[in-house]
Amino acid sequence: MSARPAPVVISCGEPAGIGPEIAARAWAHLKETVPMVWMGDPRHLPDGTPHEVIDHPDAAHAWSARALPVLAHAFPGPATPGTPNPAHAQGVIDVIAACVDLVETGAASALCTAPLHKQALIEGAGFAYPGHTEYLAALAGGGRRAVMMLASDQLRVVPATIHIALKEVPATLTPALLRETIEITARDLTDRFGIPAPRIAVAGLNPHAGEGGTMGREERDWITELLTEMRREGVAVTGPLPADTMFHAAARRRYDAAVAMYHDQALIPIKTLDFDRGVNVTLGLPFIRTSPDHGTAFDIAGTGTANPTSMIEAIKLAARMASR
Repeated sequence: MSARPAPVVISCGEPAGIGPEIAARAWAHLKETVPMVWMGDPRHLPDGTPHEVIDHPDAAHAWSARALPVLAHAFPGPATPGTPNPAHAQGVIDVIAACVDLVETGAASALCTAPLHKQALIEGAGFAYPGHTEYLAALAGGGRRAVMMLASDQLRVVPATIHIALKEVPATLTPALLRETIEITARDLTDRFGIPAPRIAVAGLNPHAGEGGTMGREERDWITELLTEMRREGVAVTGPLPADTMFHAAARRRYDAAVAMYHDQALIPIKTLDFDRGVNVTLGLPFIRTSPDHGTAFDIAGTGTANPTSMIEAIKLAARMASR
């Protein structure tokens, strides 16, 4: 008889956002099928949420069908929906680190993170990272580079550069960076998604993939050469492809994941195709991390109207990846 899987641990994220609400609603949807535990201050959960404070993730199995298992982490006070409190910033950061420790030690099978509010983290705790992804890479140690994938049933896409100004992309996008992004994507498609020989499509940087150098020279000067070299090494990579024609239905059937050159080139197609079900997956880490593909939504926090679908999909994907 196989041992029970360790639960997925959910970090609280920004307490004033929709994170606590969608976590509670995701538990209500998945409580019979996916063992999970939420880490945060129980006072920040929506009123009336059935929950049970536990001492260790192992205890989640005894409670998950009846109440949301909670690993309590005390914050300075209650949260006001829609109004972030910088005094909570350090608690948010500490919860992420504690959740990573649980996954790295095997007490949890995977990490699903609720959205952060970076301004509150900067103002309240001097947060020094551009976002969740970079902080998780730092916690993993070893100078590891993490790669952000957005995934749904319709599309998986990876931006080679993420949270930088568009004018900085051409200088930041180097052959070494693009090669590493493709290699990490290929490896995790096999290891995390169970695809033995992944096919990766790579977008061009410029309109029409440069159109022979008339609309930009990066494709002609080095991107084409790099992809040719990687094909010789056995990587099933195609491109550079015009980004405006590689995301329609017929094109998507020809690859398992697309690598885009910058943030919006990657995120616009997946958010257009599957806004509610997109999941943020961090590749290149020694543990599994997923997250809903949306922000804190302060404008609707506390109203009970937040759509939990992306959080549900993120937890389900984390559990499936852990099972492999």
